[in-house]
Amino acid sequence: MADEEKVSQNMQSLSVNSAAQEPSSSNSNQGTGMTLEERFQIIRSIGEECIQEDELLNLLAKKPGIICYDGFEPSGRMHIAQGVMKAINVNKLTSAGCKVKIWVADWFAQLNNKMGGDMKKIKAVGDYLIEIWKSVGMDLEGDKVEFLWSSKEINARADEYWPLVMDIARRNKLPRILRCSQIMGRNEQEELTAAQIFYPCMQCADIFFLKADICQLGMDQRKVNMLAREYCDDIKRKNKPIILSHHMLPGLQQGQEKMSKSDPSSSIFMEDEAAEVNLKIKKAYCPPMVVEGNPCLEYIKYIILPCFGEFTVERDAANGGGKTFKSYEEIATDYEKGELHPADLKPALSKSLNKILQPVRDHFANDATARDLLKKVKSYRVSR
Repeated sequence: MADEEKVSQNMQSLSVNSAAQEPSSSNSNQGTGMTLEERFQIIRSIGEECIQEDELLNLLAKKPGIICYDGFEPSGRMHIAQGVMKAINVNKLTSAGCKVKIWVADWFAQLNNKMGGDMKKIKAVGDYLIEIWKSVGMDLEGDKVEFLWSSKEINARADEYWPLVMDIARRNKLPRILRCSQIMGRNEQEELTAAQIFYPCMQCADIFFLKADICQLGMDQRKVNMLAREYCDDIKRKNKPIILSHHMLPGLQQGQEKMSKSDPSSSIFMEDEAAEVNLKIKKAYCPPMVVEGNPCLEYIKYIILPCFGEFTVERDAANGGGKTFKSYEEIATDYEKGELHPADLKPALSKSLNKILQPVRDHFANDATARDLLKKVKSYRVSR
């Protein structure tokens, strides 16, 4: 089987080992053929944090047609943290019987002054991002995943949306809203526009507008998701959205907590050529015998192992010979002991990343529409 085919199949059948819990007699499988506990383990595996686990288990046991909310600002080229990790997480959710609504936050990108606030550019970026998820293996068959453009959906149900936004706004003091500025990639000390202050109230409203049971977003979106749960307390709503916050992949350089589109040296983009990937990984921060804060090891843990189920390092016999690792713990142990050296790890990481990205490159090379979108997006200046 070709490497690209194997990657695609792995991406579309992602799950987790649920051996930690014995299967129960529960029939709450939502047509997945899985036990309740197996579905719980797959969904829970996505989150670095889950608020709350007991609520998630209860939701899975009692509610058919669970809706998960995800979203993105069309704000520039896509890096692997957004491209590959989102595909992995979405495929896990749909495999466990959930429906995923992906909010294409075009109005939000304009509020946040992305692409200079130019909606034509924002629309092109949104289309480009969707093309990438199609090509990298996100399972879009049937109606398991739905892309919804915020401008279109809000305009269609304005009488429902804006009263909700206004109610959230009037129930919260300005300092509480300012604490949510992290969701826009900003901080409380920045001089924010009125639009950027309004942004968190709208994102909080999105959760209820989309009738989401689960908010599946990054840890950087946690504060506004908590705002939604607090709003439920205010209005005496019993069923709160469950927050499933996934890990944030760091940038490639030392001390970069998050990949940044505006800093190409910190990111591997989804349509980077193989030579670019090799060079970026070669220059990446990867100190010998240091596991903590090592971005190369994080990429193996959160991208390579979920996609392939293993990580193979090729070495000559004098250096211990080749080895295939089946778990992150095994990799981390060898690396910390010095038995796995950066000079061996980095080429293996580059090779694995290039296998994942090759279908994306092929799609943008062979599909005229996708190729035109990429050309446009690369020509845009990324505005912060």
